[in-house]
Amino acid sequence: MKRKYGDRSEWKRISKRKYAQSYLDTKVFKGYITLIHTIEVAKPLSARYGENDICICNDGYMWLQQFPIDKKHSVTTMFDTKGNIVQWYIDICSKNGLDRNRPWMDDLFLDIIVLPSGEVILKDVDELEEAYLNGIIDKPLYDIAWEEANNITELINNKSFELLNLSNIHKKILVNKLK
Repeated sequence: MKRKYGDRSEWKRISKRKYAQSYLDTKVFKGYITLIHTIEVAKPLSARYGENDICICNDGYMWLQQFPIDKKHSVTTMFDTKGNIVQWYIDICSKNGLDRNRPWMDDLFLDIIVLPSGEVILKDVDELEEAYLNGIIDKPLYDIAWEEANNITELINNKSFELLNLSNIHKKILVNKLK
C-alpha cells in the first residue's frame, strides 16, 4: 500500500504553493482537512472520463482533502480558479492518520470519482485486483475496499454522502489560513 500525505510535498508538479490544515471535531465531521493552493504548476494535469478531458490541476487551483477519523476513505475536492468544483476524488483506504503533524491515508487502490454533473465513476478496479493477486494486500483488505466503495456509492446515489456537501465549508475554513 502507498501512504499519501495531505500536504503532497512530494508532488513536484506544483512549483509554487500555499498550504493549510486543521483538525475539526463537529457533529458531521471529525478529522483533518488540508488545502493546497497551486499558485504555479510545471504542467497542467487533466483526467479523461469517456470522451471528456477535465483539467484537475493548473495555476490557481485548490485541492481540499478531508481525512475523517476512523473511516476507510479520504475525499479530495478539486476547485478551479473561479472556485467551481471540478471533481470529487474519493480514495478508498485502510486507515487515515497523522504523522509529524501531517495527515495521511493508506491507499487501497480503489477510487470513486464524482463529477459535478452527478456522474459517478469507479476507478482502478484493475489496480485493486492486481494488488490482491500479487499479495500486496490480503483478502480482508480486499474485502474492506469493496465494502467501503459499495457503501459510499450507495450514499452518493442517495445524496447522503456528507463530505461532498462539506467541501465548500471546509475550503472556506482553510482559505484564510493559507501560508
